[in-house]
Amino acid sequence: MSAVLHLAKPEDIDRLIPLVGAFHEEEGLQSTDEQRTNALAPLLDGSPHGAVYMIGPSRGPIGYIVITYGWSIEFGGLDGFIDEIYIRPGVRGRGVGSEVIASLVAMLKSVDMKALHLEVDPEKDRAQRFYKRCHFRKREGYMLMSRIL
Repeated sequence: MSAVLHLAKPEDIDRLIPLVGAFHEEEGLQSTDEQRTNALAPLLDGSPHGAVYMIGPSRGPIGYIVITYGWSIEFGGLDGFIDEIYIRPGVRGRGVGSEVIASLVAMLKSVDMKALHLEVDPEKDRAQRFYKRCHFRKREGYMLMSRIL
């Protein structure tokens, strides 16, 4: 299986929405197709705030990853956040996720990104092990907090 990444474009929305819906269902996130479309559309249209990449063949993607961009004084410049990553269940465990992260990290380093962050459910040991294998580390003394606006 190939972990080739393709920058998603507006014409990819019909292939992305079912994948995002499957991820949201799996994670217990409440959203509608309309909400998902509204959230993805600016990124697909070239927003400077992030990008969506489809994983695998363009016509039949096996997953997707969303990266959002920020700026960090602490890390010395551009940083990113893996907002969502999803790989179809039937394809998991074959190294695709590791290939995706490695390709993404190489690409982001080439544009001088200084750090890449993500959040993971503390109850999901398998996901934590995967991210540790991809060289993500828990930041002692830090906890992600959010305020919905």
